[in-house]
Amino acid sequence: MAAPSSDDSHATSWRPRGNVLALAAVSFLTDASSEIIAPLLPLFLVGTLGTSVRMVGLIEGAAEAVAAVLKVASGWWSDRVARRKPLIVAGYTVASLVRPLVAVAQSGTQVLAIRLVDRVGKGIRGAPRDALLAAAVPASLRGRAFGFHRAADHAGAVVGPLIALVCLHALGLTVRQLFWVAAIPGALAVLVAVLFVKEPPRIVPARTARDSGATAAAVATPPLPRSYWRGIAPMVLFTLGNSTDAFLLLRASQLGVATSLIPLLWVAMHLVKSASSTPGGALSDRIGRRPLIVAGWALYAAVYAGFALAEAPWHAWALFAVYGAVFGLSEGAEKAMVADLVQPAQRGTAFGWYHGVLGLAALPASVVFGAVWDAYGSATAFGMGAALALVAAAWLSLTPRPSAANASP
Repeated sequence: MAAPSSDDSHATSWRPRGNVLALAAVSFLTDASSEIIAPLLPLFLVGTLGTSVRMVGLIEGAAEAVAAVLKVASGWWSDRVARRKPLIVAGYTVASLVRPLVAVAQSGTQVLAIRLVDRVGKGIRGAPRDALLAAAVPASLRGRAFGFHRAADHAGAVVGPLIALVCLHALGLTVRQLFWVAAIPGALAVLVAVLFVKEPPRIVPARTARDSGATAAAVATPPLPRSYWRGIAPMVLFTLGNSTDAFLLLRASQLGVATSLIPLLWVAMHLVKSASSTPGGALSDRIGRRPLIVAGWALYAAVYAGFALAEAPWHAWALFAVYGAVFGLSEGAEKAMVADLVQPAQRGTAFGWYHGVLGLAALPASVVFGAVWDAYGSATAFGMGAALALVAAAWLSLTPRPSAANASP
């Protein structure tokens, strides 16, 4: 019998520690590294390398598609090997090594290759990391743990652009030199993952345990329950209306927000995301996952309707702030619900499908949104997104509640 993990605990006190704190620190550093580069990458591609806007879309779309597919595979595999940590460390290491190489890229094709390998790292680590995080706390604190992790991730998205701002304007670095700076928080993220993320004992299937040399107890891994797929289906519909945030920035520019203020608008949004994620996740522990997710999606619909009707720059600032709260309400609750709906031995697979299906759904979401914007205008496109969010919220609120057997601790 494997030693009991923190899944067996029923403590109700909360203080982020152990894997919760370690994984949050890793995500904070990784996102800081990524966001040093991400806001400047489109300008670098078009302005410095001379690529087309279509190539920019191809690079990002292909990168996210690769990550989505790999998340399914890595989640499935992490349920069948004795340790998830090697996959997590490998994923962060691959991304941290390759991401700064954008600094030496001479063509859009080279950037595409770098971004693909970067997203391979993300695809490898995502589902095993979330499964390990779910195992770090009892079910009664799961929403708060995922909310805290998302808060750290969004805090990194605040720090990264601020580092870029200081390096470019105060230190006088070039964009290529700045991209090398991204290697520093990336390396620190890998170091924290290696030293501080711990692997709790757990049960794995017998054949895989023998193959990997593990001594874990042998059990069969059952298929994901129907309640899991009933919970995921409305999320897919919501994602089809949740296009890339680049369209929000474009709309803000239309409303008269100065180009020089766009990065500050982005930082402000992530500040709200970070501040609201832990309280939102904690609230889902008290009143349930579904009410928080439904409320978040309804608020999303209101924000998108607001963008459709907005007429002044201050409208954009207000809507971006409220938009950040959407993620505080829904992100931690969504991940906690995924963990609630399956048994511990299935969590890698469950998070793999969650990330993979939603990642693939995000691709047509942005393509269709952009096509509708071009054909009928921004108001129609944002109205479409709002409508899909409302339908998804209604669908999730009407799905049958899962049985207690599936809501494992």
